[in-house]
Amino acid sequence: MRFNFNFIGLDDCGDGLESLSSPSTSTPKEDVEWLPLQHHPIFTSAADGALPPSSSASSKTLTNLLAWDGASRLYCWDSQKQCLHRISVQLGEPDPSSILAASPSKVLQADVQLNYEVQKISINRHGSAMLLSGSDRLCVMYLYGKTSVKDNIVICRTVTIGAEIYFHRRSIIRMLQVYWHPSSDTHLGILSSDSVFRIFNLSMSLQQPEQEYYLQPVKFGSSTRASSICPVDFSFGGNHLWDRFSVFILFSDGSVYVLCPIIPFGSVYKREALQEIYVDAKTFGFNSTNAKAVSNINMAISWLEAIFPELSQQSAEGGDSFALKAQPYAFIDSSIVLQGPLRNFCHGEKKDTQVQDAEGQGRAVSFLYNLVSKDSVLVIAWSGGQLQIDAFADEIQPVWKAGSPPRLFVDSCDRILGIAMICESVSSHLSFPEPDSTLDRDVWMGHPPPLLRLAIVDLALPGKGGSHISMSVDPLMPERTYCFHNGGIDSVVLHFLPFSSQSDGKDGARRSPSVNPVISACHGESSSTPSLCGFLALADSFGDSWIVGVTYSRECIVLEMETWNLLLPPIVDEEKNPALEEEKQYTNSTTIISKELLSGPKVVLLPPSSPNLRSVTADSIEGRSTLHQYFKLFHENYMEYAYKVYFELQHHAPQLKKIIDNQHSRLQKAEQKLLEVEEKQEKLESRITNAVQHCNVLEERLLKLRNLPGIHKKPLSKAERDFKAELDRYNGVELDALRSSIEALDARLKRFENSQQANVLNQHTQVSGKRMNYMPAEEVSKLRSSIEKLSLVNNENTKMVKLIESALRNLEINSTQ
Repeated sequence: MRFNFNFIGLDDCGDGLESLSSPSTSTPKEDVEWLPLQHHPIFTSAADGALPPSSSASSKTLTNLLAWDGASRLYCWDSQKQCLHRISVQLGEPDPSSILAASPSKVLQADVQLNYEVQKISINRHGSAMLLSGSDRLCVMYLYGKTSVKDNIVICRTVTIGAEIYFHRRSIIRMLQVYWHPSSDTHLGILSSDSVFRIFNLSMSLQQPEQEYYLQPVKFGSSTRASSICPVDFSFGGNHLWDRFSVFILFSDGSVYVLCPIIPFGSVYKREALQEIYVDAKTFGFNSTNAKAVSNINMAISWLEAIFPELSQQSAEGGDSFALKAQPYAFIDSSIVLQGPLRNFCHGEKKDTQVQDAEGQGRAVSFLYNLVSKDSVLVIAWSGGQLQIDAFADEIQPVWKAGSPPRLFVDSCDRILGIAMICESVSSHLSFPEPDSTLDRDVWMGHPPPLLRLAIVDLALPGKGGSHISMSVDPLMPERTYCFHNGGIDSVVLHFLPFSSQSDGKDGARRSPSVNPVISACHGESSSTPSLCGFLALADSFGDSWIVGVTYSRECIVLEMETWNLLLPPIVDEEKNPALEEEKQYTNSTTIISKELLSGPKVVLLPPSSPNLRSVTADSIEGRSTLHQYFKLFHENYMEYAYKVYFELQHHAPQLKKIIDNQHSRLQKAEQKLLEVEEKQEKLESRITNAVQHCNVLEERLLKLRNLPGIHKKPLSKAERDFKAELDRYNGVELDALRSSIEALDARLKRFENSQQANVLNQHTQVSGKRMNYMPAEEVSKLRSSIEKLSLVNNENTKMVKLIESALRNLEINSTQ
């Protein structure tokens, strides 16, 4: 029996507080109608229509315009009306496979004009604030901090985050990924293109970050690929030991780095979890014999006691507080180390890079941290449509670098308001731990934790659909990961985990992940199945799970997902394994009939004292005795054998029928699999053909690029560099001076020409009046020489200007090439 209690808040049925305070002026509220979610008016209204072509359907990034508060409210962003729909839902009512939604829905709108396209919405853990992120702006809408109500639309207070850093007119910094911190409702983590990870505290400042971490994945001055220093994505850790204080950074070449410890000021954590890592650190610190490990443990203990002062007090006095609040703190002379890149370690062999098995997959595009029981799983999505799944083979420990002081921002009372530090990677100075190393060498030595490769999964995405992949974890079954991409939604289920599975260590226990398409969509192509602009995974307390997707044509898709009996144990007892029993029945089908029956009746052996039948008459006593003896032998051997055969056939007839039916069903399954293989063969051939064509196109482009004139140009010589510096100087200073002098000379020449014309008119007037005064020849010659000099200077300046302009034009062409 299912009991589902749904409480409709006052905000879902109107302003209930106002109606209670003034009943005389209250108006009757509209009745709430419960409809299937896919039939809700916001998805079926013909007036809204599809999204405009300028939406994110044609952009380079995936959009997700759906959000879920984890309780009973679903949020959907309307890109046309620039508003947010809040829908109250009932999960699994009346049918476990259905979702009911309340109509009409609540409409929330920002109190400021949003002059950008929202590409992703995300809600904080308590459902009080909604993140509206786009390529040109980042805003936070406070869902319950309404300012007014206009035309049944709730106007909510909306603020802009980090406008001075990311969205300034002269700023070229781009936001790569934004997430709410899982332990705080007011802290945001932002990774930007300048390789800086920032944490904003919305309760303190909307423009200045609370914490800044400048990522230095390579040593300064070392030669490396440009892709290795380009961040792509990040993820916060889960509720497991030091993972809760860790931030995982993914770079475009697939390398993963860890920042630990990082904690927002004022965030809240469970006392039991903090006490666990605190006691563990103190216990190992007392027993360790390695000086380096003891130093690292002492720093970790000091950090914990400074961040959570109640830990030391509770361990001494025995406190009973359930949760502890983090206090602002940072070491004065030490900065956090960027641990990594994390390397794979499998079967006693170390790998130099994390992406050796993923070569040729393009570049890393997204990252997911998943906690399954005691296993910390890392999933990296590549632009080629492959998933690289690894698990930590060891625990994460915090690491600091002494002698690298951070920058602290304090108030008048010396309380820390913000920190900024440079996080360098020191993995090149650390030796990788050997597989047979002792505990003192491995634990708390500052080594990055090694990774255990679980699987490489190919999603087999059509065309270029795998260039952008977004991943999320099933809220009910953490072993399942949903991959949202331009081709639809896929489900990846892990059947083997090193610490969570009941495995005996055999290779047969490592079952490969199962990949199943959930929703197939064609992005950017003409098809009856449109692409998706929103995706959610929902679950209730009864063990039911659903998938909700919204298309660009304003259609809603609801699918019930299987959860029970989806994960099979890796090792099953052979006596209780039906598959093995079935195989035994097929392989040992001859044992259905006993071996005695298969060997046939026994051979009749006459007794040695039996007389010769030719010499015995039938009516004699000896003949009758011999005949009776033969009848007895026949009955014992043939009649009893025939009875046994009849009994066996009657007894085994149902079993034989069952085996025959099973064989027919297996034959049908085999035929079905053959048909599927034939269908996949056609798809594979088409993919191979497309890949060959794409390869040919790339080769043609490469040849064209090789034929460009700028490819074969040599570096500038010293004389050319000097000439370029001289031209730059002309461009900066002397060119303007030459232009001003030319303009002055032109003005003087015009004035001289005007004076010449005036003199000629004056001479004509004097001649007409018979008062002719001739100019001396010396003055005329001086004027002519000055005019000639001015013309020469003008010509030289003009040539110089043309020469400088041509040189600058050539420099611009070279720079563009």
